[in-house]
Amino acid sequence: MKVVERYIMRRALAVFLAALIWTLAIVWTTQVLARIDLVTDSGQSALTFFEVAALIIPSIVPIVVPFALVVAVAQTLSAMNSDSELAVLNAAGASRWTIVRPIMLLALAASVFSFAVDNGVDPYARQKNRELVASSRADLLSLIIQEGTFRKIDDGLFLQIGERLPDNRLGGIFVADSREEGVNLIYYAKSGAIIESGDERVLMMNDGVIHRKTLAGDLSVIRFTSYAFDLSAFMSASSEVLLLPKDRTTQYLLNPSANDKMFQKRPNKYLAEVHQRFSEWSYSLVFALIALAVAGDARSHREARIHPLITSIAIALFVRWLGFFAAGKADNIPQYAYMVYGVPIVASAVATWFIVSNRTMELPVAWADWMTNFAGRFGDGWSALKLRFARRGASGQGAG
Repeated sequence: MKVVERYIMRRALAVFLAALIWTLAIVWTTQVLARIDLVTDSGQSALTFFEVAALIIPSIVPIVVPFALVVAVAQTLSAMNSDSELAVLNAAGASRWTIVRPIMLLALAASVFSFAVDNGVDPYARQKNRELVASSRADLLSLIIQEGTFRKIDDGLFLQIGERLPDNRLGGIFVADSREEGVNLIYYAKSGAIIESGDERVLMMNDGVIHRKTLAGDLSVIRFTSYAFDLSAFMSASSEVLLLPKDRTTQYLLNPSANDKMFQKRPNKYLAEVHQRFSEWSYSLVFALIALAVAGDARSHREARIHPLITSIAIALFVRWLGFFAAGKADNIPQYAYMVYGVPIVASAVATWFIVSNRTMELPVAWADWMTNFAGRFGDGWSALKLRFARRGASGQGAG
């Protein structure tokens, strides 16, 4: 590899790693916030929450890597063009492949990394994540005996324990049950205990009342000396791990068990997941070609209506949306599997044609003009807003 090629790869790699870390952090944060209820609803420790959060990372890597790469390539070539480095390379007689070769090697490495994570690490991480969530929700005993807080056991079923008494007894038991349509049941008992017998767990309540109210307004109150509330059904339902096609290994997807109930109901979903995994890795190569077609020419920045980085990201987003659309449709319509592979192939072919023919890929003129006008109006509005705040600050200081 030539010195110039190593220089280009080193610059692109540095920007790629920075973009990857920041993008992963942003997407990971949004995914983690959606799972904060694991701690708030299930009463689990922070360690379990962070373990679940860490297992999310492999699932977002194959999506984030191509976008980090397109940002890195477009930004690197844009900076080189601004510093007239691309013009110097052209003047020195270097071919365009001097720029293309290191970028494509970086893209190939990113594609291999995405393929390994998508087909090797991610399925096991998803399975472990499912097991952790199921086990945390199945830990009803630790969930129930927390004092003074309402806990959701099931849809329409809430429970609160007032205090913990000696000998593993519970005091001030409150249960609200609205699972039956049109009927609301409220249980209150002065004391009770959780009785375990094998796989069965029963909440035995002592000295309490049951309030039963219907939508018609009928209210009845029943007093009881002891009442058994079965918790076994919720335990078994919560502890059962349901694995979706996304959670299965690639080897299993290629040869699923005939006894798999999910496969019996939705066999096309398994095949669609295989197609997605075998095509998703290619988007790193596709996006690198797009960035090269947009920003790889020394003339592109001076003639472009908008910044090449924005153009590259806009085109990449459109291509990736087409890929997601095809993958979503392939779950129900197997013919869309051709589109799953066709989107990256066609996008690569178009970008390669621009590179080979020494043309610059740009957004349509109407789109570019609209984005330029929008950016101009936004900039003018922001400047006016800052000026207004500056005047208010000056008038406030004068009044003081």
